Amino acid sequence: DLSTVGPDAVHDALSLYQIDSAGLARLDIAVLRAIVRNFNGGPVGISTLAAALNEDAGTIEDVIEPYLLQIGLLKRTPQGRVLTTRAQSYLETRSKTNSEPTSS
Repeated sequence: DLSTVGPDAVHDALSLYQIDSAGLARLDIAVLRAIVRNFNGGPVGISTLAAALNEDAGTIEDVIEPYLLQIGLLKRTPQGRVLTTRAQSYLETRSKTNSEPTSS
């Protein structure tokens, strides 16, 4: 029945697009990790962050950042972007479980 999508199909689709159980894609995670590793959790300006990731600042600001702000992993301050304690917990948990998104 094509009118119902089961959990296995959802899991397979998310794995195909390399989206983890928190709804984060590889670039979302790369942004969080860059802020931790390169800038001690922030604050960091968007241009500096973009340069560290070799990514367009507009992509980070328009595509990645809104979701990270919405789910409480990132804060925007006058000094720059700062990770929240929730983001730090997420990254710690992720590194303990070594749960990289995988493709099928």
